[in-house]
Amino acid sequence: MDALDQSHPIEVEVPHARSVLEFFDYISYKKGSAIIRMLQDFIGDCIFQKSLSSYMKRYARRNAKTEDLWSVLSEESGLQVNVMMDTWTKQKGYPVIFVKSKDHILEFEQSHFMLSGLHGDGQWIVPITLSVGSYNKRKNFLLDTKVGRLDVSELLHSPDGNSSSFEKKNLEMCDENLWIKLNIEQTGFYRVKYEDKLAARLKKAIEKNWLLEADKFGILDDTYALCEACELPLSSLLTLMDVYRKELDCIVLSKLIDICYNIATISADAIPNLTKELKQFFIYLLLSSAERLGWESMCGESHLSTMLRERVLMALAMFGHDETHKEAMKRFQTFLDDRNTPLLPVDTRRAAYIAVMRDASTINRNGFESLLNVYREADAVQEKTRILRCMASSPDPNIVLEVLNLLFSDEVREQDVNYVLLGICSEGREAAWTWFKENWDRILNKWGPMLLTRFVRDIVTPFCSDEKADEIEEFFKSRVNRSIAMTLKQSVEQVRIKARWVHNIKHEHDQSLEELVRGLACRG
Repeated sequence: MDALDQSHPIEVEVPHARSVLEFFDYISYKKGSAIIRMLQDFIGDCIFQKSLSSYMKRYARRNAKTEDLWSVLSEESGLQVNVMMDTWTKQKGYPVIFVKSKDHILEFEQSHFMLSGLHGDGQWIVPITLSVGSYNKRKNFLLDTKVGRLDVSELLHSPDGNSSSFEKKNLEMCDENLWIKLNIEQTGFYRVKYEDKLAARLKKAIEKNWLLEADKFGILDDTYALCEACELPLSSLLTLMDVYRKELDCIVLSKLIDICYNIATISADAIPNLTKELKQFFIYLLLSSAERLGWESMCGESHLSTMLRERVLMALAMFGHDETHKEAMKRFQTFLDDRNTPLLPVDTRRAAYIAVMRDASTINRNGFESLLNVYREADAVQEKTRILRCMASSPDPNIVLEVLNLLFSDEVREQDVNYVLLGICSEGREAAWTWFKENWDRILNKWGPMLLTRFVRDIVTPFCSDEKADEIEEFFKSRVNRSIAMTLKQSVEQVRIKARWVHNIKHEHDQSLEELVRGLACRG
């Protein structure tokens, strides 16, 4: 959200009381905590904790402002924390750091990262953390200008008695194999774009499992964002994704799955002739973890493995993996006969429910009707929400409409509406938009401002064309509502960002991209 032109600073004046709810968003909650974490990592835990203790004592039973916290942190750390943090709280957005190397010199350039491709004028004081070939070879510094340089020869050649034998060997390798990673463990609130040769070294480091999970996550997340912003081609993202095929970490794999979903949606508009091959590639990426996790939990497994099993099997069901689909349908049928069967525990039910709904259509309603009966018979709220999350995943628009109309009934609690909206599949987006327009007055009267923003966000943002963005803006011209004004602007901007990405992929679409996609698909 903070990479949108329609973002806002953490510190912002609210013009109208009715607009307050719109500012209680990811920026207020998540960016605020993220930049505090970044500061803590940069100045160190001890100084940070000592500063907080001093701050709490000094302002006990008194009102305090943001500047008061920065002042105490400045006193304890000896840094101008207030000057640095103002660049993060008083302006919207965040930077992307472009890094390249020449001999032993790293060159940095910061710019305002925006998904729309617009060039913002933001500039930040950025706490840079980096490692060169080893996590014991680390450097911290402040990038307080647009461009900067750093000599890392000391990191390359200084002895380190704490390094493992592997890390010592790694540092002795030729430069072509020496990885350089910025934003260690993703504690900084910025993205990193590496020149090609540095990106290639990091890709090798991921494949060799030399990096921490947080850094593998960060490289994948940054590359996806840069691709979405049309700063990297789709081919770069796909070849990077391929090195994650043996990944086992829950957080990293969850990000990989999210990216697979998003590319599947975009590709349907940009390169429909390659959609089948892309889905086959995604299946190939996830099969290793699916085979390791299986359908049934193992004694003593972690809760992360349980969570991951659900996500992986759901993704395979969505992408149409035959074996997963058959197994899911078999277990669902057993579940219909015996609700207590151990063959379909709670952590795999959503995968089965998605398989059922992906089969559901106007002429094949049996699975849909069976799942609807399970919903109606369920006593546990958790089970009802689990089903609602899957009900709109049918590729048949008529089934999606039927599910959406359930929202007007007493069968779905008002607070559960968002579960259905989040589950609308790409094939159902046009039906959902038509339903939304036809029922606007009814929706407006039934749900308050908070839920109305969810309707707008979840129904508008799946589209990927400028024509649809124009249509959406035209519809809302005569339906001005302050409670959704910012959400609407952000949602339309996201549609235009995806439209730009679709156009960029179409432009990139040549024989080399087609050969790459088909080659990746065949590896499965």
